[in-house]
Amino acid sequence: MSSTLHIERLTGPQAAPWLNELARLRISVFHAYPYLYDGDPAYEENYLATYTASPKSVVVLVRDGDRIVGASTALPLAHEPENVIRPLRQHGYDPARVFYLGESVLLPEYRGQGLGVRFFQEREAHARSLGGFTHATFCAVYRPKDDPRRPSDYTPLDEFWKKRGYRKQPSLTTLFSWKDLDQPRESEKTMVFWVKSL
Repeated sequence: MSSTLHIERLTGPQAAPWLNELARLRISVFHAYPYLYDGDPAYEENYLATYTASPKSVVVLVRDGDRIVGASTALPLAHEPENVIRPLRQHGYDPARVFYLGESVLLPEYRGQGLGVRFFQEREAHARSLGGFTHATFCAVYRPKDDPRRPSDYTPLDEFWKKRGYRKQPSLTTLFSWKDLDQPRESEKTMVFWVKSL
């Protein structure tokens, strides 16, 4: 990892000063396949405010000098909206004992330096430090393998997530809505959960 990079773990309101930059970073990274997200800064800041409002949340920042080049988020599942909580509850998980990993975003030129692994380590360590959590989970968008927008060099992250100890739960899904770059309006996307015992 480059010696110019600084990694910092923030909790709750500590992340508030960084919301504008985090919103821009999310929009930039999620433009790419498979999300193809046509983001809106106001929506992003409202979404990220969930993390600053939760005293048990964690935001892991990667800075190169004063510039944020990567970030990762997580918080107790019970602080998420019902569409995220419900599928896990229906499959027998206690929402009070599940830690939800929001996302990891990293600019392409900083990938391949172990930061993706570090994001998982930091968020899981935070969950364990809080106590009482038996599982960590996140969800990823499902796109069909024959999606014509899929780049020829695209590599899914499934193997990376498996190496972190997460297992895909194909029957455990929810729906998120956003506007794809090539679409005129928002549409629902299937999100598939991955789960790991802590």
